[in-house]
Amino acid sequence: MSDFVDRVTVHVKGGDGGNGSAGIRREKYKPLAGPNGGNGGKGGSVILKADQNATSLLDFRFMPHRTADSGTMGLGDTKDGSNGADLVLPVPVGTVVFEARGAQGFPKKPGAVLADLRHAGDTYVAAAGGAGGLGNAALANRTRRAPGFALLGEPGDERDIILELKSIADVALVGFPSAGKSSLIAAMSAAKPKIADYPFTTLDSHHYIDIARDGYISEADVPGLIPGASQGKGLGLTFLRHIERTEIIAHVIDCVTIDPDRDPLSDYYALEKELGEYADDLDLPLGAIPIPERPRVIILNKIDVPDAKELADFVRPEFEKLDLPVYEISTASHAGLKELNFALAKLVKEMRAQIAEREESVDEERVVIKPLEEPGTQRRNGRNAQVREFEIEREDDGHGNFWFTVTGVKPERWVRQTNFDNDEAVGYLADRLAKLGVEDSLRKHGAHAGDEVRIGRGERAVAFDWDPTIAAGAEMLDGTQLGSRGKDLRLEEEDGRKRRRTNSERRREYHEMMDARAAVRAAMQAERAAGHWADPSIDDDRHDEQSLFGRGEVEEYEDEPGADGSRQLD
Repeated sequence: MSDFVDRVTVHVKGGDGGNGSAGIRREKYKPLAGPNGGNGGKGGSVILKADQNATSLLDFRFMPHRTADSGTMGLGDTKDGSNGADLVLPVPVGTVVFEARGAQGFPKKPGAVLADLRHAGDTYVAAAGGAGGLGNAALANRTRRAPGFALLGEPGDERDIILELKSIADVALVGFPSAGKSSLIAAMSAAKPKIADYPFTTLDSHHYIDIARDGYISEADVPGLIPGASQGKGLGLTFLRHIERTEIIAHVIDCVTIDPDRDPLSDYYALEKELGEYADDLDLPLGAIPIPERPRVIILNKIDVPDAKELADFVRPEFEKLDLPVYEISTASHAGLKELNFALAKLVKEMRAQIAEREESVDEERVVIKPLEEPGTQRRNGRNAQVREFEIEREDDGHGNFWFTVTGVKPERWVRQTNFDNDEAVGYLADRLAKLGVEDSLRKHGAHAGDEVRIGRGERAVAFDWDPTIAAGAEMLDGTQLGSRGKDLRLEEEDGRKRRRTNSERRREYHEMMDARAAVRAAMQAERAAGHWADPSIDDDRHDEQSLFGRGEVEEYEDEPGADGSRQLD
């Protein structure tokens, strides 16, 4: 099993921010003394850091999901939550971070370059942590003295990235399969690469360090290249990218090949053709030397064989005509290795100084371009009055359905911070959007009441039916008068005895009382004049069941009926 990985897809997620607290301070003789909810803690970020001690991306293959710690929730008594710890992931120097593109469930492909960690200590925030939500104590002001809500913590960034190791080595050993590159590495260092007598033995690209007289050099063993490697034939494209960051290209040429169609010169020109075709489509980092301009070194290997020695002496003048330094070596007998080592060390020292000068000049010439401000929605006041806060776009699905999409840092962040189960929090969001100018802009774009409005895109988008006539306050969301937002009815003085009446209130109450008395007297006089009042001792209605006397019943002292059928009382 290989222990070297140079490309891997990683899923990173920043920690979520903690929610704010909506606590109420309670004191003796004062059960509702005002808000005291603390803020939520910030979530940790996932940070990639170039480390010289890291040599491979193997750890990410077995643990491709990396998540930072989340912040904790705020507490009462204005206690803020703790921040989540950042997750620092060491990666090898020379790692390039790409945006992962592709459908879910399918292999990802590299997209845009996000970061290039070329130097030790370079860092890149792959997934930022979410901000903590504000507590109600932080939301209180002069007009909103008792907020009954708090803001939610923002979720951390979550995405897929591709880490690709483009080896940063001083010397790249290139050549046909079985040319002796791995044997040269083993002879010049303490490394023990896999060596065999069949092609494509080397399946990994390793870095090895050799101590020279006054410093060190690092060498990259690139697996064997064949014609067509730049188009993906063999293992070419898999490891050609390791040549992008090298300073010197050393051609290791086999002088005892048994292939009749091959010779040292043809091998050199064939590999140079593949390097040239690969370099045409290559985007080098700032300050890097193009591949065609990098110095070449010719290494004629296996001169311990008599026929190989004669062939090396024959082709040496041809390479010298091309102004290429030639070194004849034998990895079996170690002949010429010392001279080669010292020559490479000297050449590497010169190239390092040249690259340092190029990087310094490029940094000085680098120009930061500020994009021109486009006409659009801007804040009408404030310090950043010229900064576009949001954008509105009318979209449709082609079937007659349309909606308005609102995008912007602030609106999308405010939506994520809103607890939609709290009417007061929803009203607060409506106030913020209206103050930002979203409602006015929707009208200008032709939005009408009942149209669908979406804030944000993707899975975190929030859709609702726009009603420009609805009151922004939470007191009107469910049709119930709950009081103005930021005011607790329990805190209002409802007992009139605790408040002194004004003269106008006293005068108004007095007049209302006297008018009521006059109205009652007039009604009684009208009833008396109409004869509604009678002597209570006289039973006017014998059949009245509500009467206090007769109750509508026949008295026992009534006489028997007379001859005429009538009844008489005694």
